[in-house]
Amino acid sequence: MIKKGLSYIGIFFLYLLSLFPFWFLYLISDILFVVIYYIIGYRRKVVQQNLQNAFPEKTIPERKDIERKFYRYFADLIVETIKTISISPKELSKRVKATNPELVHKLLNIDKKIVAVAGHYGNWEMLALGITSITDKKFMIIYKPLSNSVFDRFFIRTRSRFRGIPVAMKMVLRKMVELKNEPFITVLLGDQTPVKHESTYFTTFLNQPTAVFLGLEKMAKSFDCLVYFCDLRRVKRGYYTYTAVSLIDDAKEAKPYEITKAHVQYLEKVIREKPEYWLWSHRRWKFKPEDIENAVVD
Repeated sequence: MIKKGLSYIGIFFLYLLSLFPFWFLYLISDILFVVIYYIIGYRRKVVQQNLQNAFPEKTIPERKDIERKFYRYFADLIVETIKTISISPKELSKRVKATNPELVHKLLNIDKKIVAVAGHYGNWEMLALGITSITDKKFMIIYKPLSNSVFDRFFIRTRSRFRGIPVAMKMVLRKMVELKNEPFITVLLGDQTPVKHESTYFTTFLNQPTAVFLGLEKMAKSFDCLVYFCDLRRVKRGYYTYTAVSLIDDAKEAKPYEITKAHVQYLEKVIREKPEYWLWSHRRWKFKPEDIENAVVD
């Protein structure tokens, strides 16, 4: 009961904080950066190990520079995500823009099912809200439930503020079957870490064998979806552009693992161009192929 009470108090203060303008939130971000990087050292060993494994060709000073830039952006990401609690559609339209709006408009209106994949790169929460604020199409946002039920319900409400339909990962197929007779868009993050007992497929990602969910590929094939990558880029503080990039036009005819490799390789290309905007504190490599019975390594 005490835990629930504290959670509600925390949510109340997060909402109040979200009402402040961006310039004020970025002042908080500047302080937050010092705290999480220099004082607390939040997951610095995880970040350093991930960077070393991903970029063995880079010098220590080069990786150190990426590390510091990542934490600088991570602080911004925190306050920007808080801002999404109350941000208006008008404000979002200024801050999240498509580089190919004609194609995006077409995809939002065609009578086809679409799987849109992104990664933990840039502000994916602002991206999802930005797109759901401009479409009437059914728009499923796949998420991993939080262990804290109060915060989980709160973030579900935040993600569904406009027309988004948050769907827990284990409920995705059921929801897609429910909507099988109408067009919809499913958006998900392709770089989530699968649980160990579901990890059978490994492909090379950032210089190392990486377990990847096959759910996206299965969904696309089962429902004959168009597969697009949401190429999100940061322009400056609080401003982003995204590009809809076609990966697979005919999912049913795609070879095994072709869809999965396509989105993994595209995300890696994006990360290598500006690595500081990926979530390096993510414990992405929890196990290796040799830890999994009957693992497929591609």
